[in-house]
Amino acid sequence: MSTSPLVSVVVPVYNVEPYLSQCLNSIVSQTYTNLEILLVDDGSTDASGDMCDQWAQRDQRIRVFHQPNSGLSAARNTALDAMHGDLVTMVDSDDMVSEHCVQTLLEVMLRRHASVAVGRWQRFIDTPPADDVADGEVVEQYFGTHQAINEILYQRSITNSSCSRLFDASLFKKLRYPVGKLYEDIAIVYPLMKQVGKTVTTSHTVYYYRQRQGSILQRFTPRRVDVIDILEDLERQVDREDQQLLPAVRSRLLSAYFNILLLNSSASTPHTDITDRCWQGIKRLRPGCLTDSNVRPKNKAGIMASYLGKRAFCATFGKNYQPHI
Repeated sequence: MSTSPLVSVVVPVYNVEPYLSQCLNSIVSQTYTNLEILLVDDGSTDASGDMCDQWAQRDQRIRVFHQPNSGLSAARNTALDAMHGDLVTMVDSDDMVSEHCVQTLLEVMLRRHASVAVGRWQRFIDTPPADDVADGEVVEQYFGTHQAINEILYQRSITNSSCSRLFDASLFKKLRYPVGKLYEDIAIVYPLMKQVGKTVTTSHTVYYYRQRQGSILQRFTPRRVDVIDILEDLERQVDREDQQLLPAVRSRLLSAYFNILLLNSSASTPHTDITDRCWQGIKRLRPGCLTDSNVRPKNKAGIMASYLGKRAFCATFGKNYQPHI
């Protein structure tokens, strides 16, 4: 790979007028400049679409696509179909990136001969933290294929997000995000990462995730059950293809059952069928997950509490429950 490859930056845009300029300014100000910036206006009803066109007039690296509202996956797919980059990174249009984001990830990717480079991210509400933060000495970690997938599914050092990372664009040659589903990032973890020989992480903070009140992932809707559908499908798939990964998949699925059960139980009108589905899933998975030393302590605590019964479990963990990403 060239030491100065073209990097495609994919930015789906939908009704983010208050945040879009802050996001795009952080992208066009990158210290690494060999970029193509693909803005996909996904049927915005505010001024976001016009703002995309105005930014394209200011910076020739920006290309804009307008399409009817079809969701985040469809918007990303439009950009993936049109990109020319050797590498690709995803940025959500209400978030921001460090000014060294691309340069930092590119340098570690080249140095480690990796196909994916992952940086740290931080939440913010209005003002992002100080740029390019690393806690003490910068730490890099290297993972093979199974190690990386396990890190993601056991919810350890790598998240399932498509943001805060740089990908070899060839990984998306035949792969696209599932249209019409929430949790699209979880849906592509396995088909994406099983192609990857080497993944490297850095302790540099490269991405700032905006915590927005009212986001769909901050409240319960039946659509959130998509995460269970996706992970149950993945469980069946790895049972056929790669049983080494089953414990990690089941750990992640258990987290999803816990999450959806508690969110549903705290809703004004809980859905009984969803409650029953989650509870049956918890009872099925908890014996194996309890004895799995890789399962995180939070899940182990949930398992122990679940043996007290569904009502006691929801009473213990459900009050003021906040969903995880």
